[in-house]
Amino acid sequence: MYIIKLDAIDSTNAYLKAMATVNLPKDFTVVVADKQTDGRGQMGSTWISDSGKNLTASVFKELSGFDVEKQYFISMCIALSIHSALEMFKIPKLSIKWPNDILSADKKICGILIENVIKNNKFQGSVIGFGINVNQIQFDNLPQASSLKRITGKTYDKEELLSTILKQIPLYFEALESQKFDDIKREYESLLFRIEKPSTFKLQNNEIFSGIIKGVEDSGKLKVWTENDIIKSFDLKEVSLLY
Repeated sequence: MYIIKLDAIDSTNAYLKAMATVNLPKDFTVVVADKQTDGRGQMGSTWISDSGKNLTASVFKELSGFDVEKQYFISMCIALSIHSALEMFKIPKLSIKWPNDILSADKKICGILIENVIKNNKFQGSVIGFGINVNQIQFDNLPQASSLKRITGKTYDKEELLSTILKQIPLYFEALESQKFDDIKREYESLLFRIEKPSTFKLQNNEIFSGIIKGVEDSGKLKVWTENDIIKSFDLKEVSLLY
């Protein structure tokens, strides 16, 4: 792996995407920053991070010729890689909140943002960004956020954590490139937050409804068994799972 370390940057994803517009970075090029001034999350949300206390990084994965219809498996692989690494640090009660947040004891400790690189109308690869709350303690006005230190009381070495994650990512992409789609999805679904449990959801129009998560489609849509005994599929823009 080729690792670029920065003191501060607006966004590690933006940095890698800018590189890709000139020449595609080497496979598994990594950008890691002590501070992000404009970190982003899903649906345009902002990632708030105290300088030097958390892990913010992005990885370029070369995927030329990859089936775009299977792109949600990229998200699954990254979520599973980070989940697996955090297990090695004995972080308790880990789960994956659809589509790809990592939770510990029902609190968000990691967010993931994946942006695909398209050139000449062809899929070239993905810029995979992740932010992990490591040693930050205070999260003002973010009641669902937590960190590794807040959960366990321990201070963590960010370099060691990054190294562990970067060892897991190629293992899951090896499975992806071997087209072990069923194995990847089975493991991902087994770790889904609130799977097979009655849960509350909110639609775009703010309508609230109850249902039970049954899994995900290959496209990444969430399968929910609704109150009228029908399994409906929702994409990220249509529904949010409430805690």
